[in-house]
Amino acid sequence: MKKDTYKTLAAPSSETLFKEKNSKFFGYAYPVTTEDEVKPLITDLRKQHQSAGHFCYAFQLGADTVYYRTNDDGEPNNSAGMPIYGQIQSFGVTNVLVVVVRYFGGVKLGVGGLISAYRTSAQMALEASEIVEKTIDVLYTVKFGYQDMNKVMRIIKEKNLNIVSQKMENNCEITLSTRKQNAPMVFEVFSSLHTITIK
Repeated sequence: MKKDTYKTLAAPSSETLFKEKNSKFFGYAYPVTTEDEVKPLITDLRKQHQSAGHFCYAFQLGADTVYYRTNDDGEPNNSAGMPIYGQIQSFGVTNVLVVVVRYFGGVKLGVGGLISAYRTSAQMALEASEIVEKTIDVLYTVKFGYQDMNKVMRIIKEKNLNIVSQKMENNCEITLSTRKQNAPMVFEVFSSLHTITIK
């Protein structure tokens, strides 16, 4: 049976600081659900850290199919984004953005030193985060006539379904979410009622 849960962050982490040879690495981890959320978060960090040299990050989105990106922001290739992403993988979290802000301290760290510093900073940011388990949900839209309202509501209550949105007029429409593992059963229950359509 495929897993129908994933781990993500409950809230943004507190700021962490890792120092290596006078360079400072500030780490941040954020819960995100779309790529559009990434840029504004990085823009905010650039305002907070105006004299920092590098804003390196990695994010991963999705539970079933995973999409990720890394950014070295001017550091040598794969010395920052990939080590950060490695920590996202090792913590087993998704829908997460980890940013490490670096102030250069005048001493070059070398690629090995950078990889280690970015990895440690990402690890600290994730350790400072509250990690929660969420279910992978499937959305269904149920359409029915007003006369079936009680029937539908009873099923929603019995099966412990979440109502995402609802339109109640002569023809009612409710969007429900349910855990992936319960989805076939939920679909079955509603499909068996001839006056109700579900998709």
